[in-house]
Amino acid sequence: MGRDPYRYFRPEAAELLENLGAGALRLERQGIDAPTVAAMLRYAHTLKGAARVVKLGAIADRAHQLEDVLAPLRGAEGEVDPGVIAALLAGIDGLNTLLRDIDAPAPAPADASAAPGPVDGPEVAAPPVPPAAAPVETVRVYVRELDRLLGGLDEAIVRVGGVRSVHDQLEHAQRLARSLTENLGRSDGADARRNRRLRDVAAELRTLVTRAARRLDAGVGRAEAELAGARVRGQALRLVPAARAFQSLERAARDTAQALGREVDFVAHGGDVHVDGQVLTGISEALLHVVRNAIDHGIEPPDERLARGKPRRGRLTLGVVRAGSRARFTCTDDGRGVDAQAVLRAAAARGLSVPPTAQAADGSTPPAVLDLLFAPGLTTASRVSAHSGRGVGLDVARAVVEGLEGACRATSAPGRGTTIELEVPLTLSSLTVLVVEVGGRRASLPLGGVERVVQARPEDRLRTDEGWRLLLDEGPVPFAMLDALLEPGAAPARDRACSAVLLRDGEARAAVGVDRLHGTRTEVLKPLPPSCGRLPLVTGAAFDAQGDPHLVLDPHGLLRAVAAAARGAERAAAHVPSAVLVVDDSLTTRMLEKSILEAAGYRVEIAASGEEGLDRLRAEPFACVLVDVEMPGMDGFEFTARVRADPSRARTPIIIVTSLASPADRRRGEQAGADDYVVKSDFDQGFLLDRIEGLIQR
Repeated sequence: MGRDPYRYFRPEAAELLENLGAGALRLERQGIDAPTVAAMLRYAHTLKGAARVVKLGAIADRAHQLEDVLAPLRGAEGEVDPGVIAALLAGIDGLNTLLRDIDAPAPAPADASAAPGPVDGPEVAAPPVPPAAAPVETVRVYVRELDRLLGGLDEAIVRVGGVRSVHDQLEHAQRLARSLTENLGRSDGADARRNRRLRDVAAELRTLVTRAARRLDAGVGRAEAELAGARVRGQALRLVPAARAFQSLERAARDTAQALGREVDFVAHGGDVHVDGQVLTGISEALLHVVRNAIDHGIEPPDERLARGKPRRGRLTLGVVRAGSRARFTCTDDGRGVDAQAVLRAAAARGLSVPPTAQAADGSTPPAVLDLLFAPGLTTASRVSAHSGRGVGLDVARAVVEGLEGACRATSAPGRGTTIELEVPLTLSSLTVLVVEVGGRRASLPLGGVERVVQARPEDRLRTDEGWRLLLDEGPVPFAMLDALLEPGAAPARDRACSAVLLRDGEARAAVGVDRLHGTRTEVLKPLPPSCGRLPLVTGAAFDAQGDPHLVLDPHGLLRAVAAAARGAERAAAHVPSAVLVVDDSLTTRMLEKSILEAAGYRVEIAASGEEGLDRLRAEPFACVLVDVEMPGMDGFEFTARVRADPSRARTPIIIVTSLASPADRRRGEQAGADDYVVKSDFDQGFLLDRIEGLIQR
């Protein structure tokens, strides 16, 4: 198989097109600027020449057309005609399409040592260096090759750590030699002379072992330090400036504003903050939804802004700051703010739990209301358009951010605007963690979600009508033992002494109890094998110095799990009948759903078929039913239709939980009468519990 002829052209062309796009937006924003025009002509000319070298005539011709559009601007002054900007952006879009359509090379043979990633993967640039008088030489670094290097370093770090066990054996040999020397020194009589010779041999052996242990310890220590330093430097090569995302987001803001008849100034700062390329790709997708949402739902049309005493043009500000090992992206608009009443009406229509008030004492919108903005399917639009009305936007942003082990928050003030904050780790491959032990097992908690650690004496833990609480100086917080969260249904001793790890996500706080703390350290995060499926509360795995694996937990998922356990306690205290029926032919699925529901305080009955489920429904009432679709005999659609046809059970809430994700299957579920449709690949226990609670209480 020949080498890919476009291996170097792709990243160079992508960078040139990115620069051309940024230049076009600058011309539209600031008017004709001679250096910008000259640079854009140079970019287009370079792209044309590079395309001709690799015999991509269509790209070369399009680049030449861009030169024709730009040439009249050379030496001109004033504003740029909107038609010229439209032609430039259309030409750049066309070139991007041609670039994406270039045939990709066939995948290389699998390499066990290679980290997952595309064969030619996106390239990342080395971190910028301070300007110097002499030119600075740079090279392109391909993510696939960089991941190979980092994977090899990870393996070497683990193996070098394992060599420490040899050092322990040498120390044991040293103790044996010392003991032998001492015992031989106590003998006398006929054996004294022979024992003196043996004692000299033992003493020499002890000296050699001691010397070897010292050299090994020093060598391993140096190797560990050098490998760790090499990994830090290699990891830095994966970091790219956040500004790489600004141009596409500014373009999205411009196009959305034009389509909706809005006028918007896009301002960005903090682009010099460096994040992992994989993180930036994900956060860019989330920010795209946030930016479009801000213009569609936030920034008013020009006439409305003038009537409110605001400038005609709205302002959308994107900021990036570094906060320890995390990056915080904020998108702020100066629009109308969140219509809290509309949000509450839309949430109630979706069967979601709604807070009692739409306005805080200071006039701002309460966090509980703003959190509903991220609920799947929720929209305040009165009609469906190309930009809104389908309830897909901020919920996608939250899903993307939480997939990056991050968190979303919103703040808003009526008439003054809204801020959406997305916080993510700087990198997903290594993170600082707190290592804990519970039930004889070790696990890691990313420090980004940990507020502090406190001692949790039995007398500090109180069972209330709202569930377990840990009494702190600033007040009680929800509390649960970590082993009870990891193994729903388990009943750990509540009166044993433990440490409590206090977790925080915005205003939400909770504490989890652990048996022992093992300090903080930096770990290399590894994804779980696909065969493990999606494990609740687990974000990946890491290896200790001896090469033994342990789980890395999700702090945000733990917060939701503690809250769910508290909701279960509230139901139990109120004596609310909350039996749930789970109908699924898969034993694994039945038991997983059963354990999640029981941990949340529900009584759960199970059925292995639709027929058995109908029999159980006829025997007793249930607050809610979870049913699979693909089952032998009666499938979930028929089961749902039959329940709806029975007058005595017709109002029982039914949630279909299935692997079928097509729109046609969703329509069949709606037609059969299901109240909700959950796809197993998108399963989120927090959302499921909220949905069940909303359906039961409606």
